[in-house]
Amino acid sequence: MKILVCISHVPDTTSKINFTDNNTKFDTNGVQFVINPNDEFGLTRAMWFKEKQGATVDIVNVGGPETEPTLRKALAIGADTAIRIDTEALDGFQIAKELSVVAKEGDYDLIIAGRESIDYNGGMVPGMLANLIGASFVNTCISLEVEGDTATAIREIDGGKETVSAKLPLVIGGQKGLVEESDLRIPNMRGIMMARKKPLTVKEPAGASAETAAVSFEKPAPKGEVKLIDPDNLDQLIDLLHNEAKAI
Repeated sequence: MKILVCISHVPDTTSKINFTDNNTKFDTNGVQFVINPNDEFGLTRAMWFKEKQGATVDIVNVGGPETEPTLRKALAIGADTAIRIDTEALDGFQIAKELSVVAKEGDYDLIIAGRESIDYNGGMVPGMLANLIGASFVNTCISLEVEGDTATAIREIDGGKETVSAKLPLVIGGQKGLVEESDLRIPNMRGIMMARKKPLTVKEPAGASAETAAVSFEKPAPKGEVKLIDPDNLDQLIDLLHNEAKAI
């Protein structure tokens, strides 16, 4: 089985977020980047298929040279080869179009992507990719088994779970639950050294154009002052909740 895992290069959630050029561009200065968490769940599941079923695992990313440390980390976790499509990630459609070229050329049985990235939270790339290559698609996937050319997946739905069956090739939008957080792998020294020797191919972009553009960004309003209330003064607490907070 040939597996392709899509890897997004995203800011660590502990990073301070700022914008430049009149709040139209993300300021990358001082920001640490990591593998998108939803993608990391998918990569870890791909490692299970590699170890249990002999699958080969390639990873792919749309981005510039600055994304290569993130790809090397994914290689250190256990992926076999990496592909970097050498163009800036502009919007979901452009990314899906660029990924679709790699997916078709590689003739993959299973493509694993995160259901969304934690930077822009678009949640559109896996579904678009599946449509572009004519593959089945399962989103919000929290469990995946493959037997022969048939996959059985469990996905989250409102108020419960749904079990679905699909023929390969298949694209999934994975998330937490596909593996547990305790199953995530930290690259060891041997993996890091091996990753340096694994192939990382830089591929020219197909020239897909973006269909949308960010006009501006706005950070959440700062939190207001905290008021300390005497726990014995219930009348004051009720008054504040009713008249100021409008909570009751």
